[in-house]
Amino acid sequence: MSDHILIVDDEKGILSSLSAVLDDEGYTISTAETGSEAFKKKKDDTPSVVLLDVWLPDIDGLEILKEIRDTHPGITVVVMSGHGTIETAVKATKLGAFDYIEKPLSMERVLLIIKHAIKQQRLELENVQLKGKIEKWYEIIGESPVIRSLKEQIMVVGRSNSRVLVTGENGTGKELVARSIHRASQRADKPFIAVNCAAIPETLIESELFGHEKGAFTGATSVQRGKFEIADGGTIFLDEIGDMSLNTQAKVLRVLQEQEFQRVGGTRNIRVDVRFITATNKNLTDEIKKGNFREDLFYRINVIILHMPPLRERKEDIPLLAKHFLKEIIREQGLKNKMLTEQAVELMKGYDWPGNVRELRNLMERVAIMAAGDRIYPGDLAIIAKDRQQISTPIINGSSGSLRDARANFERYFILEKLRENNWNITKTAEDLMIERSNLHRKMKMLGIEENVK
Repeated sequence: MSDHILIVDDEKGILSSLSAVLDDEGYTISTAETGSEAFKKKKDDTPSVVLLDVWLPDIDGLEILKEIRDTHPGITVVVMSGHGTIETAVKATKLGAFDYIEKPLSMERVLLIIKHAIKQQRLELENVQLKGKIEKWYEIIGESPVIRSLKEQIMVVGRSNSRVLVTGENGTGKELVARSIHRASQRADKPFIAVNCAAIPETLIESELFGHEKGAFTGATSVQRGKFEIADGGTIFLDEIGDMSLNTQAKVLRVLQEQEFQRVGGTRNIRVDVRFITATNKNLTDEIKKGNFREDLFYRINVIILHMPPLRERKEDIPLLAKHFLKEIIREQGLKNKMLTEQAVELMKGYDWPGNVRELRNLMERVAIMAAGDRIYPGDLAIIAKDRQQISTPIINGSSGSLRDARANFERYFILEKLRENNWNITKTAEDLMIERSNLHRKMKMLGIEENVK
């Protein structure tokens, strides 16, 4: 479908010539000679771009521009005028015009501006779609009471500028909490910068946080902006702050207090406006007693404390999380669709997940790739996660329903094990199981085991 352009001008010659040129370029064209007619055409079929004359017989063109920007901000408006002044051009730009063209029109310039306008529209649309995907990626999944309570707290905290300390074990999703706070804040359209303090070597963390000047140290061949500078106006998230050295803690404390810092090797103070969110898997009170964490910094960062619970404390969320991860991984990697059986879900709910949500996602990635058939049974979890004794042993205990269901689960597990031992040689497997080859084929079909999956 071609892009729609609405031309609004009271000069029939301009309408005719513009329409002919733009039609030849493959655009869909509609025209209006008055402001009233333009409003009607816009309502009937929303255009991508409006070429708008300033001087119209009934309504001032700048009033039309203002109305379009207020009600249809996705429409790009290019203003035209034969009596143009710098003042008119400035006013049109301030009201949201994409560009300003003086008459007599240069058709080459008109075509170039329209091309740029449509390109920018598409980029903005892609940006919105990408932002939506990113937000969905970082969504906190769960409907357990503890997660519902956490989400409510996030919405309240997000509206403030207060510093927040997020606590929780490794793999629980502390960064999801930080990103959700940022999205709920007035800084949502500004940068969110995450820094893993445990992953950056001590010799580099100051440069990473504060930036450096050219020649500040060996290898500093150019000026580099630090994370605080990049996050100006937005939010900085210092993950695993308990692993930060005392020397760096002192410098971070100064930024908290003064909202300014100097680059490594620099002498100029750089002022920033950032919101601080920090996270740790450590007990910072214990770290203070051990001399590993500054008490004054602790009291600065823990204005509000939010806790991300471990997965073992929100087991009712496991089905939602597992299905979400499985669907996401299958889509991303272009795999064949699979679904979890009730028995598999029950088995996962009986496991304590020491690696938390991160461990669950990793398991879903393994079964998405390696499980045979389009249904995931407890036996699949047992074979793929052999290192997890809690998952690998209770094949029957993890089953729900009848004795027939439990027997089917065990048979599937046992046949899969034999098939893999024999590198999926059907004849050899049938011999080991002491059944006819045709009977093995029938069993595999009944249990959802596909022959071509290895």
